[in-house]
Amino acid sequence: MSDAEPLDAVVIGAGFAGLYMVYRLREQGFSVHGFERADGVGGTWYWNRYPGARCDSEIMYYSFSFLPDLEQEWPLTERYPAQPEILRYLETVAGRLDLLKEFTFGTEVTAIEYDEPASLWTLRTAEGRIATARYVITAVGCLSTANRPLFPGSDAFAGVSLHTGDWPKEPVDFTGKRVAVVGTGSSGIQAIPEIAAQAEHLTVFQRTAQFTIPAENGPLNQEMVELWKANYPEWRRRARHSRAGFPYVPSINHAVDASEAERNKTYEAAWGSGGFTFLFGSFADIALDEAANKTAADFVRGKIDEIVRDPDTAGMLKPWDFPIGTKRLPLDTNYYETFNQPNVTLVDLKRTPIEEITATGIRTSACQHDLDMIVYATGYDALTGPLEALGIRGRGGLPLKDAWREGPRTYLGLAMPGFPNLFTITGPGSPSVLSNMPVSIEQHVEWIGDCLAAARESGADIIEATEAAASAWTDHVQEVASVTLHVKAASWYMGANIPGKPRLFLPYIGGVGPYRDHCAAVAASGYEGFTMSCLPAGAPPPKPPRRIRKREG
Repeated sequence: MSDAEPLDAVVIGAGFAGLYMVYRLREQGFSVHGFERADGVGGTWYWNRYPGARCDSEIMYYSFSFLPDLEQEWPLTERYPAQPEILRYLETVAGRLDLLKEFTFGTEVTAIEYDEPASLWTLRTAEGRIATARYVITAVGCLSTANRPLFPGSDAFAGVSLHTGDWPKEPVDFTGKRVAVVGTGSSGIQAIPEIAAQAEHLTVFQRTAQFTIPAENGPLNQEMVELWKANYPEWRRRARHSRAGFPYVPSINHAVDASEAERNKTYEAAWGSGGFTFLFGSFADIALDEAANKTAADFVRGKIDEIVRDPDTAGMLKPWDFPIGTKRLPLDTNYYETFNQPNVTLVDLKRTPIEEITATGIRTSACQHDLDMIVYATGYDALTGPLEALGIRGRGGLPLKDAWREGPRTYLGLAMPGFPNLFTITGPGSPSVLSNMPVSIEQHVEWIGDCLAAARESGADIIEATEAAASAWTDHVQEVASVTLHVKAASWYMGANIPGKPRLFLPYIGGVGPYRDHCAAVAASGYEGFTMSCLPAGAPPPKPPRRIRKREG
């Protein structure tokens, strides 16, 4: 790639989304190049190397569906794949499809500006590199901008400070160390048991008590694996048209209609099965009805009492201020059990908040905790943060951050008015984080590729979502969320974890299948809600397409 040579498209990111987008556009004959700030592929699974990092989608369907040969070859060993295995998978995909040469690694995009007269995007990197392209597609992920709380004195700590979302490549040794973990969201809940197994002492600083469900991870039965592989096309079809990208039929029973004995039997079975069975496979009204939700929440609070021996610790671990499932529901391995270990202490920051990070540890309103290491498991500026960090400026130089001052306005989570020829894979307003991500990523990549191909076929060069379409879709996203209990929680789904961030529901909760159907209808209508136009006179012409290659499978 030459910096001076306008491309048809630039893709930002080299995780699941970036790899498939570059491959798809290349095979459709577009000149395309990718930029990635890491020094290799992986996206989320490059950066999140913390102890216990593991996917909460099962390995059988946390993969690409467009590579049928690889899905047959790839070993399915344990129920939930760990970070190293997912990274190996993506490295294998990149090698098999010869994608490494299509990316520039170790390059962070810091500015993306629209040149209206030329109808081109100019990208600038932290290293001073410049590229121009007709289209820009962001594949930066939904959870890639770490939230680093500014506690007083954070820079004063003389020990080691780490964030789960930006973990070192080399393993971190906690042996003999006094360690703190700040935060008990998904990453903290995965890391805490692993760190506790090594550390001399672990102090967990809990900002908000969380519901968590056992993952019940373990080796897969090989007969089941063979059966699964023999029926992959049907499993993939079911996932695409499901509620959350999982190929299982959800429960149609209602908790409010069941007796207490029937509910407890159902919840006990779901708890023992592990995974999201507890939410999706038990009762259909948990996310919709407060009385039904309370039965599920009470069951989990009862489990905490059964597992955690110290009543005061058990009490601190019980959530009371949000309905179960309205914040991301983590899957754990021995999380609650970890608090029975003599080398683990729980500090409830609602009781005794952090006042200062000192040179030797953390001082709360109650006392000083001397430490050797602090692990911040404080989450992310979800969905909007990674996009706003790119320094995007659209028509008239309008910064994306200013356009989203009152919250993100997108059409289908794919595009925004005022930002022509810019597409966002799994952006706000799409199922994204409420789904099995590869399913949603594939649908977006294929839709964008088909859209660009249709524009090329028709002679159009500029594609832009209309104000009316973005407003109507954003209203629809909020309306659908409002009939659920999710809006009752101060969650990162609502942007509530970032001070000053507008409060509105960020992902689309209407379901993967209905969303796919809606996107397909938009395309079939000739891309209703978008305007398509030709280049203005004197603008650089598009490059001729490359020879189209046959896609694998």
